[in-house]
Amino acid sequence: MKKAILFLVTVFIFSAVALAQAYEGSTEYDKKKQAAIIIEYSYPSEASEGAFMQKLESMGYRAKEEKGLFNKDKGFKVYKGITISDISSASMDYIINVERKSRKEKDESVLYLIILQNGNNMLAASDNEIAQNAKSFLNNLVPNVEAFNLELQIKAQQDVVTKAQKKLKTLQDDKESMEKKIQKLQDDIKQNLKDQEETQKDIENQNKALDTLKGKRKANT
Repeated sequence: MKKAILFLVTVFIFSAVALAQAYEGSTEYDKKKQAAIIIEYSYPSEASEGAFMQKLESMGYRAKEEKGLFNKDKGFKVYKGITISDISSASMDYIINVERKSRKEKDESVLYLIILQNGNNMLAASDNEIAQNAKSFLNNLVPNVEAFNLELQIKAQQDVVTKAQKKLKTLQDDKESMEKKIQKLQDDIKQNLKDQEETQKDIENQNKALDTLKGKRKANT
């Protein structure tokens, strides 16, 4: 049984790695077609982008995001003049963009990596060592993406638990409030019954007094 489980886990990990194999392609950036390294991850775009950015943050680098209503490059993350030693010892500009693979495949994403130096695309040349290193870098990022996705799932589940806990607290508060209202109603009912009893006795006494007065009227006739 243990061997079967281990085999399934191994197959799953191998399948995830096999699916995430970087390749050379292109994308649109800075108003022109750019050579890029592309990789498809079997995880949502938030996990793929987050893992890449977290990896570079651990190296001390933070990205600048392309923004602007009419900016066609909106969403691209730009790292200006940084060194990723696993790819090259030279300082370069690294630009990434991560998209959902398709509307239906929301749990899969595509990451595009562009590498520029002095405005020149370093991935355009054939037999490029930088391109090969960039592929390896993105291929090796799979465990990071998986770990980042797990943290996203944990956070999402924690939010669900927190929401449920808030709902429970509200229900408990409502119950306490209703119990207080019920207790007050019960006290009011008891007081009402007591008032009825006293009023009934008063009516009886007043009727006796009335009868006494009426008796005197007959006696004087």
